[in-house]
Amino acid sequence: MFKKLIFIIFILFYSSISYGKTIEIDMLNKLGKEKMVYSIKVAKLDLNDKIIWKHVSKGHNVEFIGMPKGVKKFKTKINKKAEYEFKKPGIYLYQCTPHKAMGMIGIVVVGGDKSNLEKIKKVKLYGKSKKIFKKLLKEL
Repeated sequence: MFKKLIFIIFILFYSSISYGKTIEIDMLNKLGKEKMVYSIKVAKLDLNDKIIWKHVSKGHNVEFIGMPKGVKKFKTKINKKAEYEFKKPGIYLYQCTPHKAMGMIGIVVVGGDKSNLEKIKKVKLYGKSKKIFKKLLKEL
């Protein structure tokens, strides 16, 4: 009887713990007809989910250029795998620093929270990123 009680407590404890999911995004020179692109352009996550950006092609990184209030600047080194766990809800806009003018940008929406959308819309974008950003906004 005591062993059953311990087992039930163990199951209840571990089933109540929520682990975030992890998605992987490739940083690529080419994907279909597109050049300089992230394999996923708009990611919708829950709090505590994580993204791993893999440098499949050389010359890429990840730099947050718009994010919820209180989130620290995030910029990775070029040619390095990057990992980030999303602890604050809101919209995150990021780019590949060397290829920002070529339209290599992505968006993450955490917790379905779009309260910082107007702030994100005011981020200065370059070249092709302006046009791609407008398309990505429609996916939100």
